[in-house]
Amino acid sequence: MSLLLQPADIENAELVPEAWKKEAFRAFAAKMSDRKARFPCIPATQAFALGHLRYGFVANPWHACAGRELGELVAEYGKASRQFGDYSSLIVFFEQEPDEKDVLAYEAKFWDLLSEVSRLDQAAWPADIPEDTGQPTWEYCFDNERYFVYCATPAHRSRQSRHFPFFMLALTPRWVLDRWHAQPARAAATAPLIRARLAAYDEAPAHPELKPYGSQGNLEYKQYFLRDDDTALTGCPFHRGIKKEHAE
Repeated sequence: MSLLLQPADIENAELVPEAWKKEAFRAFAAKMSDRKARFPCIPATQAFALGHLRYGFVANPWHACAGRELGELVAEYGKASRQFGDYSSLIVFFEQEPDEKDVLAYEAKFWDLLSEVSRLDQAAWPADIPEDTGQPTWEYCFDNERYFVYCATPAHRSRQSRHFPFFMLALTPRWVLDRWHAQPARAAATAPLIRARLAAYDEAPAHPELKPYGSQGNLEYKQYFLRDDDTALTGCPFHRGIKKEHAE
C-alpha cells in the first residue's frame, strides 16, 4: 500500500481510521481554501485546488521512528512526483506531542529530522549542488532530487504563514519551482500579490531572509524554518548531518 495519500483516501475510515490524521488534513484544507484570510503562497493554494499535492503522516517528531518514517515518505514521493502534476508537493503531518514546545525546540527537531533522513539516502549527493549550506545554490537533496522544504509549527504566532496546529513539512521539488519561474511574466505578476498577502496574513513583517534562490546573499536553509521574529541561525545544523554521514 502506498504511503502517499490523496484527500479521498484520508477521509476513508478504513484506510485512515486515526482521528488526528483527519483533523490535521482538514485544518490544512481550511487554511488552503480560506477565501477571507488567503494563504500567501499562491502556487500552494493552486496545487491544493488542482489536487496535485500528496499527503503523508508520521509519528510524533520526538519518537525514534519519526526520521525513518519521514525518509520512507520522501523516497516514495520522489520516485513518483512527476506523475502528480506541475504544482506537486509532499505535505507531511506529524502526530502532535502532548507537551507543546517553543519555536526553537521545533527548529532544532526540524534540522535533526532532515539530517537523519539524509543519512538514510542511498544516492550520492548531486554533483551540481554544493554540500556547503553556506553557498547560495545549496538546497536539500534526497535520492538525487532537490527540494525546497517548508516547516510550520504550533508554536508560531506572529507568522501565521508558519503556524499550523501540527508540526508540518512541505517538500517541493526544484523542478516544480523551475516550471513556475520558466514563465517570467506570470512569476513577475504573482510576486507582488504574494507579498501583499503575506503582509495581510502575518502580524510580523516579511522575514529578511526571504530572498530568491541562488541570488547574492541568499542562504536557502534560512528560509526553510523561519522563526517568529527576525532572527535566524548563524550556521546550518545540517552541516553536522553531512559530516557524520561522510565519517561513517
